[in-house]
Amino acid sequence: MTTNEPGWDLYRSFLAVMREGSLSAAARALGMTQPSLGRHVRQLEADLGVALFTRSPLGLTPTENAHELVPHAQAMAAASAALRRAASASNQEIRGVVRLTCSEVVGAEVLPLMLAAFRRQHPGIVIELSLSNQSEDLLRKDADIAVRMLRPAQAALVARRVGGIPLGLHAHRSYLKTYGRPLTVADLQQHALIGFDRETPALRALRSRLPFSREDFALRTDNDLAQLAAIRAGFGIGICQCPIARRDRQLVHLLPDVFALELDTWLVMHEDLRTSRRVRLLYDHLARTLGAYVGGRA
Repeated sequence: MTTNEPGWDLYRSFLAVMREGSLSAAARALGMTQPSLGRHVRQLEADLGVALFTRSPLGLTPTENAHELVPHAQAMAAASAALRRAASASNQEIRGVVRLTCSEVVGAEVLPLMLAAFRRQHPGIVIELSLSNQSEDLLRKDADIAVRMLRPAQAALVARRVGGIPLGLHAHRSYLKTYGRPLTVADLQQHALIGFDRETPALRALRSRLPFSREDFALRTDNDLAQLAAIRAGFGIGICQCPIARRDRQLVHLLPDVFALELDTWLVMHEDLRTSRRVRLLYDHLARTLGAYVGGRA
């Protein structure tokens, strides 16, 4: 095997091909020409001494070596991004970049007003917002701060419980005008229910408190934003965060006395970032504003 040490730009091109599925799509994503990106891939193969793709008229097919390389290259990408954020300002300056990750609904429906208020106070801080229902790895520095619905177990993470976000069954007034209002849980069987397609670990944790199964749903989707949009469109009855529903007078909270859940909410960061002023400012701001949101004061 050759002793050449590949540069990060080669691994970045490799990851783009794996992510996008073709040289042309990867080149567009990186703002490169296709020949240049192809040279990067060939150079990485030469430096590593392994074949990463098989070539055919249909394009590139990743080899087993390529699939094994992906998590290591992703770790390099996360480290590179963390280095750029750390270099964006010194620890005590109120400027630079902070990367925040959270679920889709929290990122799209809950955080924007909070982040706008933070921006007015600290215009020198740039926020990278990553929306995903998959937890990003804070130990690997994929993000600086995370809003999570499960308490992290890793000792190197600083976690603060914000509270429990109340969840409830909701429907749009237009739906209830057409189909009537359920008065009991049994009545729900006569209605169009909105729910999940595949069970997740979080859903399994709530299974004993959910009176529904997949077969009960008239609309099945694992995208929480799609579920919320369907409720707002009058498709049927679904589970929504109560503070979100309270902002919209057209959404009605159903059976609150017999169906109520709480979504445990935590604010998390790596302990190494305690001394970063910009990270700490956003962390403390979110602790206050999310606490007000959970408590019904926002």
